[in-house]
Amino acid sequence: MIARAVGVCAESVRRWRRVWEEGGVSALRRRASTGRPPKLGDAQVETVRAALARGAQAHGFEADLWTLERVGAVVEQVTGVSLSRVSVWRLLTGRLGWSLQRPERRAVERDESEIARWIAHEWPRIKRGP
Repeated sequence: MIARAVGVCAESVRRWRRVWEEGGVSALRRRASTGRPPKLGDAQVETVRAALARGAQAHGFEADLWTLERVGAVVEQVTGVSLSRVSVWRLLTGRLGWSLQRPERRAVERDESEIARWIAHEWPRIKRGP
């Protein structure tokens, strides 16, 4: 009945009761997550944020485009910490709030006015036929 009222399974209620009987109310409080601490501290993350804000070309890359490998190289350069590609991704998306953005593929030689002219004049002629 309690499980249904709270919206959990009965096993959760039994586990909570066992924890409460063994350690009281304080044992039911949420604890900090466990696991390996991050390789970069908050100050180092801010240093990385500032370095990335300067752009990829400021770090010697030909194009101003960030890749995981490039970000990893900059992280190692400014902090001395080497991160895997997965760790770089977690840093960018989790701690820095970045998202994946792919560059738009468009021909450099593209001439919008010539395209508009072709659509207006040539396409109707071709569509009609000879």
